[in-house]
Parts: sequence; structure tokens; C-alpha cells
Amino acid sequence: MIRVVGIKISIDKGKEEIVKVILKKLKIKEQDLLSWKIFKQSIDARKKNDIYFVYTIDIKVKNEEKFLKKIKDKNISKAPKMGYDYVSTGSEKLLQRPVIIGTGPAGLFAGLVLSQMGYEPILLERGADVETRTRIVKTFWDEGKLDTKCNVQFGEGGAGTFSDGKLTTGINDKRCRKALEEFIRFGAPEDILYVSKAHVGTDKLKKIVKSMRQEIIKLGGQVRFNSTVTDLIVEKGKITGVVINNEETLNAEALVLAVGHSARDTFEMIYNKGIHIIQKSFSIGVRIEHPQSLINQSQYGQFANHKHLGAADYKLSHHFPNGRSAYTFCMCPGGVVVAAASETGRLVTNGMSEYARNQENANSALLVGVKTEDFGSAHPLAGVEFQRKWETKAFELGGNNYHAPAQRVGDFLAGRPSQSLGKVQSTYKPGVILTDLKGCLPEYVIETMRAGILEFDKKIKGFALPDAVMTGVETRSSSPVRIMRNENYESSIAGLYPAGEGAGYAGGIMSAAVDGIRIAEQIALKYRPLK
Repeated sequence: MIRVVGIKISIDKGKEEIVKVILKKLKIKEQDLLSWKIFKQSIDARKKNDIYFVYTIDIKVKNEEKFLKKIKDKNISKAPKMGYDYVSTGSEKLLQRPVIIGTGPAGLFAGLVLSQMGYEPILLERGADVETRTRIVKTFWDEGKLDTKCNVQFGEGGAGTFSDGKLTTGINDKRCRKALEEFIRFGAPEDILYVSKAHVGTDKLKKIVKSMRQEIIKLGGQVRFNSTVTDLIVEKGKITGVVINNEETLNAEALVLAVGHSARDTFEMIYNKGIHIIQKSFSIGVRIEHPQSLINQSQYGQFANHKHLGAADYKLSHHFPNGRSAYTFCMCPGGVVVAAASETGRLVTNGMSEYARNQENANSALLVGVKTEDFGSAHPLAGVEFQRKWETKAFELGGNNYHAPAQRVGDFLAGRPSQSLGKVQSTYKPGVILTDLKGCLPEYVIETMRAGILEFDKKIKGFALPDAVMTGVETRSSSPVRIMRNENYESSIAGLYPAGEGAGYAGGIMSAAVDGIRIAEQIALKYRPLK
């Protein structure tokens, strides 16, 4: 096919105008255009009075080779091959089925690809299936009753199940398309293949992960819930099995460790096993909420609430001379702030949107980069203790019942505790306690956020809205550790494959999914399928 880059279409005209522009740009007749499909769609909103879609289109025409030879336009070229090729399988015999710990994106995609290739993996998940998990999480949000085994962090689908379901990533990897195509096969909208900021929402994602699980089982795999791996069995530097719930032993010679960024007990267990693990920098801060209408107006001007645009988002960052940086992360248009704790007596926030993104508020993490030297210790797990310290302070500041500490932006900038909310109401459940956030964050984070808000207000008019609400704390932006692995993706223990965000090799649903696929490929390259 032929790829055409930079086709601009007015947001008022929509996709029906694409064919006309293609014919004009390629200087061909309609009967010579055999077919076309969108490869990429983005929005150019730099000029608020002239917003338009920008498309990259793949086109099939008559006499393609002859056509390409006479084309001089640099924006027109032969489209590259896009399909995913499974790796060639190895010759070594597997004595046991591959075992995967965790059913977040990395674990699910490792399990899916291995299942598709005939390896019949066993997936172990400490939390519950997605339906049961949803009920347990709702109880926590409504009543403040935390289940430490099954929550926003733990359970089928991983932490991303209760998020905006963003499928954007900064990596350029052929496996991304494989992941997107699988998401579509299991229920995601087809436009995730080409929209520049694809998302599926928590409502659709729950159905997708269930369908993926069912497919893995259909292909001969096994998925076991409420199965916490409490120990690893290592003999002569090689993995030979795992202990489940302190009582059952499962043999394993190929073990994928895809536990997510909050499996602190697992980090401690593998550290005690002598597995090479190091500190990793991450970020902490708060969730900040604005009216979605304000964000729409700031980003789209007169086109705010246009039927073809949907809820506007943003992505902001600023680096300061002292080496600190502030940035927004995991922005949830038309969403809510959610309680995301996984340990008793510690409070964590996150953001979540459904596919429609139709709630009144927009929210985003407002974060400040934390360096490993901020941890105050060289211990590999010092970052975990750093997170725990501020989560505990937030829990106490909120009243010791999972209500979250919150503050209006105007009060935060002025350095005074908040007494009441204004026009922007908090969406966090079970509720918020108005206070001064300096009681649950380091001083350098507070000062950097203050400066960051003022800088971001220059880019998003109204970001410093006095009535905007800040809710603390957000500490799980990424893993506080990296489990080291070699060129074959194995850890310092042979047969143990650290994967995804928890292992320090991903930063979201897509990059974690891709890393899971990479791990599946490494296992397949070494071993021959079971069937």
C-alpha cells in the first residue's frame, strides 16, 4: 500500500472529506482508488480558531509500482509491512509449563503470546477475577474497608484496570501494533489503532481483560486467582519452582515475574533471595482536579465541546534550575480521583475515567521527580520505604480512615490550610479532609509543585484556578526498584524473567504489554512448544 502523510481535514467536515483530499493530492481518478484506511489521526489545536485533524492514510491504488515511480512528494511513500511475526521456537524441552506471576498487562500479554504459540502457561494472580475485584474495590471506595490482597493495585488486569485505560506510549516497537490488535479483538474500539491518544476506559478494560483470560484458558493455559507467590525455590542458581500462599509448591523452570509496581512483599522476598535488585527514581505528588469545561475551553477555544473532539486533555512539564522538575501524568479527562491503597494504614490516590470521559471534572497527577539520593539510604528497597513514609503521613492527615487530605489550589499557593471547598468538588471516595498538604509531602515537593502550578497556568489558562482541588498523595507513578536482567531478559537467577512496570522496565499499559510480549519471545526462542 501507499502511505500518505499530513492530510489535513477540518473538524467540521470529518472523515467524509478524506477521499476528496486523497484524490486531489495523488492526482488520480476515483476508480483508481481501490481502498484506504487510517493509519494515524491527531488533532492540531495550536491555533484555537483553526483546529483540524491531521491524518496519515494507507492507500491501495491501481498500478502501485508505476504510480510510486513518478511520485516526487516526500509525504507519499510505500507503506512498510505492519504485521507481527512470531519468533522461531527453540529446541530445548520444557519439563514444566511456564509460570507467570501477575495478570497485569505484562503478565497477560506474556501469557497470551505463549498460549498462542502452544506453551500452555500457568498464570498466578494474588487478587481476584475482575468481577469479584470490582465489587471489593467498590466496597473500599464506599465504606473505607481495604482488602490488602485484592484492591486497585492487585487483581485481574493489574493497576491499569482502574485507570483511564491509556494506550499511548513513547516507545517505537512493532509489538505495539500486536498489542493494539489484540485489544481490539477482545473488545476495544477499532480507532485505538490510529488515534494519537488512544484509550479504552476502565469500563471497557474490565471486559477486555476477562476476554483475554478466557482466550488463554481456551488455548490450554491456566489462570489461578487468590494465589500469592510467597517464596521462590532456587537450586544451583536456577529457578525450580514457587511456593503459593505459603502452602503449595509448583514446579517451574521458566518463571515470568510480572508483579506490578506495588508488590512490596515480593520485592522484599526476591531481595532476600539474593536476586540483583537496585533502586530506581520515580515521582510523587498529588491528584489535581479542574472543571473539564475549563480544560476544554483552554485547549480548544471556540471549538470547546465540539462533537468531533471529545474531552480535552493536557500534558505539562517544567524543569527548574535547581534540577527539580514538575509534570503532569496520567491525565484523566472527565474522570474521578480514586482511592488506590494496597497496605493497611497507608493512603494512595490515582485517577480513573470511563471510555465516555463524561464526568464533570478533569484530573491529573501533579508530580515532582524524586532522585535516589532523596531516599536517605543506599538499600535497594529504600524507595519502597520512602513511599511508605509519605503514604502513612497522608493516611494520618486524612483521619486514619482512608479519607484523603485535600487542599484548594488558592490555599496551597498561599501556604494556608483549606477550610472549605469552592466551585470544584472533590470526586475522591470515601471522602476528603481539608488541610495543608505540606503535612504529607517533602518540602522540596511542595515548593516545586507551587512553582509548577504557576508555570502550567501560562500554558493552560486556569490551571492555577483557586478552587481547583489537590488530593494527596500519589506515590505509585512507577516502580521504586529495577530487577536487573541480562541480554536474554533473565535475572541473576537463571529462568527468572522480570517483566513490566514492577520490574522497572515499563511505564504504562502499552509499554508493559510490549515487555510481556518480549519475555514470551525469549522463552519461545529457548524452548519448544508443549504441543
